Amino acid sequence: MSPSRRTIARELESLADFADPSPDLEQYLTPPEIAAHVCHLAALEDDLSRPVVDLGTGTGMLAIGAALAGAERVIGIDVDTDALATARENATRVGAAGIDWVRADATAPPVALEGATVLSNPPFGAQRGNRHADRDFLEAAGAVGTVSYTIHNEGSQEFVESFAADAGGEVTHAFRAEFPIEHRFEFHTEAESTLQAEVFRLEWTR
Repeated sequence: MSPSRRTIARELESLADFADPSPDLEQYLTPPEIAAHVCHLAALEDDLSRPVVDLGTGTGMLAIGAALAGAERVIGIDVDTDALATARENATRVGAAGIDWVRADATAPPVALEGATVLSNPPFGAQRGNRHADRDFLEAAGAVGTVSYTIHNEGSQEFVESFAADAGGEVTHAFRAEFPIEHRFEFHTEAESTLQAEVFRLEWTR
């Protein structure tokens, strides 16, 4: 039986943030509450019975959440070596086992991962050069995933549903969530702000 959503969130709250976050990679800590919600739902839907892949794992929040929720095999993929080091330390901190950390482009995951459950908190595309970054992550999820969970900026539902339909997928669950962001980059003008995010579960057919 999977731990409760609150139990998972409590464990995730102890994870370390990025030591030196990159604005170009839009490195923001995935909120523990959102990660716990996603991973608990994945457990309820029996989506953690297959291998789980966290695309753009960052500090490992979603990958570790999946392991805590009962996934036996988890792979966290990120291009940033420093972020992966933090993810490893975070997994050790909470005793999350069965996670492999892979340095690679999350938008081009190894094809050997086909049939996985994919988790991702992709860049929202807020920074110059990152526009449509979330589309690249959706394409990757659809390429290797049977099911995927993905977090997007508010107002993304029409885009996600349209993309999924064109790519042979379907949105089965959608919910809103608050995404608090602390002041971390020079262009931030407030100590903390809260974005309204949207979270989706998609099923992919081939």
